Parts: sequence; structure tokens; C-alpha cells
Amino acid sequence: MASKQICRAFLKSLILVQIVDVMYPEEIVLPMKAELVDNGFEDLTTAMEVENAVKKDGTTLLVINSVCGCAAGACRPGVLMAIANATIKPDYITTSFAGFDIEAVNKVRELQLPYPPSSPAILLFKDGQLVNMVERHQIEGRPAQLIAQHLITVFQEHCN
Repeated sequence: MASKQICRAFLKSLILVQIVDVMYPEEIVLPMKAELVDNGFEDLTTAMEVENAVKKDGTTLLVINSVCGCAAGACRPGVLMAIANATIKPDYITTSFAGFDIEAVNKVRELQLPYPPSSPAILLFKDGQLVNMVERHQIEGRPAQLIAQHLITVFQEHCN
């Protein structure tokens, strides 16, 4: 009986991986990725890149990008406004795309515990530790300017 359950769980995970692997096509994702990458964000696509980025000394901003409307209307513009207007900024700015950079986002989700998965999301790590997270429910329905103001306050508190 136990081996049947293990096999069933394994098959379900394979099916899930296959579905997740093709969640969003490149032609949809790449222009949305470019909005951050073209503004200096390092694109993290693997678990190792995420680990290396967040464990650096100093502060690392990590934006979980998404295809949803709140990512386009509030998250990306808010993050870009914050970076452009803050006098104190994170040492590193990075991004991964939910539903596309599967391995990287899975690693971020491990590192963001006890917070639940969220996309979009904005995370700030300091010396390898998560010190702030803005979840989707804190982004949805809020203007980009409010997101930017909040992030500038977070930068002032945690960035040197």
C-alpha cells in the first residue's frame, strides 16, 4: 500500500512539473522581464543564482515578477520608482519570474518561509536573512506610488 501511495505522489509531482514547465510562453514573459532587467536588475533563473544573490553581504532586493495586472500596474512601476528616487538603496537588485524561472522561484519560496508563496512579491534580504517582504495582497489595488513610498521606507530602515 505504501509503495502505491509513493508512486501516486511521484506521478502527481511529474505531472505538476510538466504543467508548471510550460506555464507561460517566452514571448509573453520576456517583455515583462525586460522592464526590470533593462533597468539594472540581475535576472536570476536558477536556484544557485538565487542562493548566491541573497547570501551576499549587504542588502539584496529580489522581485518576484509576474504576468498579472498588479505586477504591471503596481509592482514593477513601484519598484522602479523606489530605486530611482531612494537616497538609500539596496546593494543588489535582482528578479525572478513566477511561472517561468521555476527553479529560481522555488528556491525563493523556500527562503521566504514562513511567508506563503506570492507573486508578485518584493523581498529584501540583508546579509542572507529575509528582513522584509511585500506580498501580493499588499500590492493588489494599491498605486505604484504607495508601493514606492513603502519600499523607500524599508530601504532607509535596512540598507546602509
